[in-house]
Amino acid sequence: MHIVPFVVVVYILAVGLYGIVTSRHLVHQIICLIVVQSSTYVLLLGVGYKTGAVAPYFFDIPVHTPAVDPVVQALALTDVVVEAAVTALLLALAIQAHKRFGTLDPQELVQLKG
Repeated sequence: MHIVPFVVVVYILAVGLYGIVTSRHLVHQIICLIVVQSSTYVLLLGVGYKTGAVAPYFFDIPVHTPAVDPVVQALALTDVVVEAAVTALLLALAIQAHKRFGTLDPQELVQLKG
């Protein structure tokens, strides 16, 4: 088992979380959340990778040939769709916050609570 993909996952996750924590702009925070979510793609690829394995369709392949797990690939596709939906929702909320309050600074939005 290779450890490099998991180190990359931790690095991408740490960079994204650092951006979320230190950002002073909602759109930047949303982009950092996308970075955090992209670390899950690398995690799924690292979990599902097999050296010397073939694609997970079983047509014209000898019986005992190793294949990559198709469930991991389906989860990666689902992750892409979920990320797109979450991003669209958060950007729509950021637009509404800017229209209503005139700012995208999370610190100022907390002060507007009343």
